[in-house]
Amino acid sequence: MTAAKTVARDVTAEVAYLTRALKAPTLRESVGRLAERAREQSWTHEEFLVACLQREVSARESHGGEGRIRAARFPARKSLEEFDFDHARGLRRDLIAPAPLRRQAPGPSWTGMAPALATIRS
Repeated sequence: MTAAKTVARDVTAEVAYLTRALKAPTLRESVGRLAERAREQSWTHEEFLVACLQREVSARESHGGEGRIRAARFPARKSLEEFDFDHARGLRRDLIAPAPLRRQAPGPSWTGMAPALATIRS
């Protein structure tokens, strides 16, 4: 019985190492619970793998934007609601409005300027 515990610890350590190498923290956190569930419900290896991968992909999709913002190293995250118009003397509060209330500026939307221009009244 000692050999079985040793093997289990080695597998756990190997899973921890491999998920760190793959940068898959969600998988590392959930693989134990998923393995137990797979044993209880007699999943095939493929079903277990799909469940693991679905968990990781879901986490990456929900946190993807946050990671890119951190990687860009912006000084702080700010929104228009937090903007202090008193310090921007050349900018009038009445000229700024939420994008849905403005018409789309001319030009292709992929230029990156259209959403910004659409919020400023000309």
